[in-house]
Amino acid sequence: MIRAMYEGKIIAQSKDTVVVEGNHYFPEKDVNMEYLIPSDTHTTCPWKGVASYYDVQVDTLNKDAAWYYPEPKEAAKEIKGHIAFYKGVKVE
Repeated sequence: MIRAMYEGKIIAQSKDTVVVEGNHYFPEKDVNMEYLIPSDTHTTCPWKGVASYYDVQVDTLNKDAAWYYPEPKEAAKEIKGHIAFYKGVKVE
């Protein structure tokens, strides 16, 4: 079981993560969406496509600490419907 933790709370927990470039992408159904706030941030990866972000908030706001690819390119199709974390969100 892989968990994403922030400020002592389980943000996501799954046996079915997809690992891409060392990051665990959690199925959206296994993410506690009450801790995520949509962000206006977007970035582009040449082979995955355009990423969208969420802020993570438990007690404090962690800006753009989660990301996902709403419409990933063909090479990254396995991460559609998945969310990854960084910036202080502990994944183990």
